Amino acid sequence: MARSAIDIASHLLATAIVLALPCSAGGEELRLYTVTGDSISESLTGLLGDATHGRALVLERTNTCILCHSGPFPEEKFQGDLAPNLAGSGSRWSIGQLRLRLVDASRFNPETIMPSYYRLDGLDRVATNWRGKPILSAEQIEDIVAYLATLRD
Repeated sequence: MARSAIDIASHLLATAIVLALPCSAGGEELRLYTVTGDSISESLTGLLGDATHGRALVLERTNTCILCHSGPFPEEKFQGDLAPNLAGSGSRWSIGQLRLRLVDASRFNPETIMPSYYRLDGLDRVATNWRGKPILSAEQIEDIVAYLATLRD
């Protein structure tokens, strides 16, 4: 069912500041973040991510990035074609926009098939062992953002 622009705007305003909630990463809580427009400008950890580790996470099949996305990964035979190619991500989107896309892609497209990697509220069809847990930690989000920001071509 399609959502109206007013419903989407209300959702964005109602969830602009996220409260701390339990997290799977060693019992830590979800970090506070503020959505401003179409981005999260501040790092979830207060630090820059590790781009090398971020690349490894993107290619790790358990995080599912390359199951849907393709990119500049010549060593990977099988890459997805359901979502945009990651090549040039750092040129197309700011670091804050990349961060919000990973945290909660549904803010850009409520019908997206991309998971919300750092959100717990309002999710449907969550497997029992993932309930109350984000898919990625704040550190992993920042590492992936750091890597995607390097993809300029």
